[in-house]
Amino acid sequence: MKSQTIFLALLGALACQAAWASHVVVSNAWVRATMPGQEVAGAFMDIQSDVATKLVAAASPATPQVEVHEMKMDGNMMRMREVRSIDVPKNSVVSLKPGGYHIMLMKLKKPINAGDKVPLTLIVETAGKREKISIDAIARSPMDGAGSAPTRMGH
Repeated sequence: MKSQTIFLALLGALACQAAWASHVVVSNAWVRATMPGQEVAGAFMDIQSDVATKLVAAASPATPQVEVHEMKMDGNMMRMREVRSIDVPKNSVVSLKPGGYHIMLMKLKKPINAGDKVPLTLIVETAGKREKISIDAIARSPMDGAGSAPTRMGH
């Protein structure tokens, strides 16, 4: 009887955990290849979640400094600034793309060539709980911005 009670308690705990866990899908992840001497690059992707979540940070072994940014018009000037987070509403797709939200890779350790895989770790926060999602962004030449297949599903 005692083992059955423990089993039911564990089953209940797992069910509660699943209810609060985020289900994030990241697709179309790519990074812009760099020119010789260029020490910054932008990373772009689509993020979707079945619960309200937000992207709060990112990291990469390719660089010591990664920031979440937004570009938007300020009067007649396009300005880029770091943001604290990007909201991902429940059952919506948020696109990180050139000219909008994106991830900046700064102080790159080496050039990024078209075709390279750039590992990224995204940190999302759902209901106060943080989760890391590892993806690979494929480097594309500055002239190529087309999408690709989904790169990772998280939970």
